[in-house]
Amino acid sequence: MRAVTYHGTGDFRVDTHPDPGIQHARDAVLRVTTTAICGSDLHMYDGFIPEMHKGDIIGHEFMGVVEDVGSEVGNLKRGDRVIIPFTINCGHCHWCKRKEFSLCDESNREPEKLAFMNGQASAGLFGYSHLYGGYDGGQAEYVRVPFADATHLKVPDGMTDEQVLFLTDIFPTGWQAAVNAEVGPGDTVAIWGAGPVGLFVLKSCLLLGAERVFVIDDVPERLALAQEHGAVVIDRSKVKPYDALMEATKGMLPEKVIDAVGLEAHGSGVVDTVYDRVKTATFQETDRPHALREAIMCCQKGGIVSIPGVYAAIIDKFPIGAAFGKALTFRMGQTHVMQHAPTLLDHIREGRIDPTFLITHRGKLNDAPDLYETFRDKKDDCIKVVLTP
Repeated sequence: MRAVTYHGTGDFRVDTHPDPGIQHARDAVLRVTTTAICGSDLHMYDGFIPEMHKGDIIGHEFMGVVEDVGSEVGNLKRGDRVIIPFTINCGHCHWCKRKEFSLCDESNREPEKLAFMNGQASAGLFGYSHLYGGYDGGQAEYVRVPFADATHLKVPDGMTDEQVLFLTDIFPTGWQAAVNAEVGPGDTVAIWGAGPVGLFVLKSCLLLGAERVFVIDDVPERLALAQEHGAVVIDRSKVKPYDALMEATKGMLPEKVIDAVGLEAHGSGVVDTVYDRVKTATFQETDRPHALREAIMCCQKGGIVSIPGVYAAIIDKFPIGAAFGKALTFRMGQTHVMQHAPTLLDHIREGRIDPTFLITHRGKLNDAPDLYETFRDKKDDCIKVVLTP
């Protein structure tokens, strides 16, 4: 089969790999019909995620048709059409019973690496380094799905791939970020980042009843799309977000702030960003947390900071004093996809949201290397890339 393959920083290629097969009784083999490039994939493309090995297959947003199932998978059969959450969950451990699926104790088959870094290991992820189990990803023609009886959601008849594909990651990620921020009717929310996750955070906040949602970015086409879908936009290249939010809220600041940027935050001309770039280039820091620092400073006293943006390990100059002084609450983490996906599927099916609004680029699997560069560099007004093997 053909698959998008890691060969080093900035070097993803489409290579030939052996077709996957059933290895365990709870496995399934999926023929991938649609997959996507995610902003989290760029963290590997740009070299920020450790434990990537040459030959690893990339991709964690994918869906398809079941080709084969193991002997213990009683709820799937050949021909079933399913989406696959990026978080692999066993379905029966302590964390899965609590529906905290991204914390699964059983699915990370190389747990000692992440436990060494974090104190405990979390769930295995598709196509996302050997910190998370070293599983082959879904930017491929076929993929093996472990714990397939628990790690899937069936697609209702009559729904297209593009309608449901983003239930694999970015829609539940945006929704969880809003839920973690306890967004509700009448709230004022500020979101850093108008990329795919940030846009789904926006849509989720509005579905949950937020009164005003500010979106901060500096990419014109992303700001335009956010404004089109209900945001009050702040172009950080023209105004300081803190000043704009202070003025718009009459000095109160938003009570809920959401960092949908993560570890590769930009901030050209800003002193702390220059500092972060030097520190990461010299391996003294792993992440660039400019957006997170700014979100903390822009959060109202007693407010909530929600972090769906990925952070890898260590950040510097964290404003813990501001967070403590303002009595802020922090919530973050990988998404418990299967906790939220059924609810969001209903939102799509009942017409409250059409997730296809952010797709700007489509291609075949062989187009992936060029489209990774287009997506990373925001060329051709690129917001979201969908691939068909």
